[in-house]
Amino acid sequence: MYRSLALCAMALAGCASAPGGPATGVAELSLLVPNGDHQIPIAITMPTGGADVPAVVMLHGTGSNKDEAGNGYLMLAPRMAAAGIAAVRVDFPGSGESTASYEIYSNSEAVSDAEAVAAFIADLDGIDGKRVGVMGWSQGGTDALLAAGSSRTWKSVLTWAGALVIGDMADEAMRAEAAEQGYTWMKFEWREPLKLGKKWIDEADSMDVLSYAAKIKAPICSVHGTLDDTVPFADSEKVQSVARNKKSRLVAIEGADHTFCVFTGDLTLFDQLAGETVAWFVETL
Repeated sequence: MYRSLALCAMALAGCASAPGGPATGVAELSLLVPNGDHQIPIAITMPTGGADVPAVVMLHGTGSNKDEAGNGYLMLAPRMAAAGIAAVRVDFPGSGESTASYEIYSNSEAVSDAEAVAAFIADLDGIDGKRVGVMGWSQGGTDALLAAGSSRTWKSVLTWAGALVIGDMADEAMRAEAAEQGYTWMKFEWREPLKLGKKWIDEADSMDVLSYAAKIKAPICSVHGTLDDTVPFADSEKVQSVARNKKSRLVAIEGADHTFCVFTGDLTLFDQLAGETVAWFVETL
């Protein structure tokens, strides 16, 4: 069913072509992936018409969505496709086009969603299900490390300012409220508050992200801005210190903040970030 659905979507996009021939275009697919009691909205940007291509599942950070801050993921996706890689952007519960409550979102839920997406896309025509990577930005990077440390699904891992500690986003008042009623509210300057479940806080406190990173057999690329004052640059250094695969590496983006300066109007540093990201997955998938 999934293969037929994908073929129909490609045909509607005017991008389908004979199997085995040279790539002739780019398909844009919007699909829903079932996972337990909810569905996961995904957007796939992929080359069409040639051999099966590798894919990268892209996990977003706290308070964001599958387009990411400053449309960072939205801008990256066509660059991935141009390099022969399917970019798979994901909305976690309560984010973007998801109709599920944010209250069910937690680190373990993110890992479960990522695995569900990987299994789903492996059954799509045009995607090589044996060559799937994962990437994430900020807490999305946290989730990418947890996912890759939990299974052998992922053949390559990359983080943009991946965080080892996220529990500090919940202050004492939020924790007290969650303990009393099972949820609290996380507030942001750029969007409406999110209903944060107690499970999110409990897992953020208890999960040792670095220990998961140490279990990963796939190569890990840790990309981090040197002026990031949200997630310490040292987090990426720590990940690399425990990385098992010899291909793993740390990439410093000099002068970049946590958002890699996407809101400044100057995309020079983002272009560097995107170039490093695409090159990494071309090399490792």
